[in-house]
Amino acid sequence: MSKRIGILVYPRFQVLDLVATTVFELANIITGKALYQTTLLSEQGGNVISSSGVPVASEAFGQQDFDTVLVSGWMEPVRSTPGFNDFLRAASAASRRTASLCTGAFLLGQAGLLDGRRVTTHWWQARELQHAFPKARVEEDRIFIKDGKIWSSAGMTACIDLCLALVEEDHGAELSRQIARKMVVYHRRSGGQSQFSALLELEPKSDRIQQALTYAKENLRKALSVDELADAAHLSRRQFSRSFRLETGQSPARAIEVLRVEAARAMIESGNHSIDIVARESGFADPERMRRAFVRAYGQPPQAIRRAAREAAAA
Repeated sequence: MSKRIGILVYPRFQVLDLVATTVFELANIITGKALYQTTLLSEQGGNVISSSGVPVASEAFGQQDFDTVLVSGWMEPVRSTPGFNDFLRAASAASRRTASLCTGAFLLGQAGLLDGRRVTTHWWQARELQHAFPKARVEEDRIFIKDGKIWSSAGMTACIDLCLALVEEDHGAELSRQIARKMVVYHRRSGGQSQFSALLELEPKSDRIQQALTYAKENLRKALSVDELADAAHLSRRQFSRSFRLETGQSPARAIEVLRVEAARAMIESGNHSIDIVARESGFADPERMRRAFVRAYGQPPQAIRRAAREAAAA
């Protein structure tokens, strides 16, 4: 039996959130079964103008028998109407899951669905969300969060990660992986992963420096000398060192440490590996060097981050 997915839209909603429908569409195509049926819903029905000016057709609020309710986000702040809030509350109560995409979390809050819940949103709006809904627990550096029947995702393309997780919960990891491959996206960022990426933060300008950084990220267990990175970039050592600092504002050694810390934190937050194993797999020579790098990057040692991750999971 198909699971009915209701996606709530409104004037000026973020049109990128409609990529969520592709995840469910591909689940149907890959399996050859009607696993999901998606419906766009709005208060008045008819065409709804998105943030980009592109209109989309929608059905008016009515029946509430949805397996999952998704609330789209916005580019500019919107205020939901009493009718929107009433429908969202009723539909959420009747559904198995309710999820916000990006800044759609504000609309969950306006409907009174965030009290006592862990929630995330686009990092740019996270503190405003916490201020607006102080009874919620906003975690601004998460890709997505599941708290009971309430799910929420970070900004923009993080809606794909959330929807892949929904499919995985319903039909297993293998189908979710196949969908990710079809969509040419990474399968899949874990909910606890940071919204930020070291590679994005470094922002290399040339393909050669990008190639060296990609090589480094894929080979963190190696020593990764400047000569090895220069070879990966097909540059001389002198050219590489000069170009690297000009493009990223950092030395190669500092950038590699940032990549290692990011990889180590992901392992610590998403698994039960010992600190010794994490240090080895992420390329630190020993746990003490990793501890010092964590303190420089996050102001706290790996053990504190592990405790925080476990407490969040328990909550």
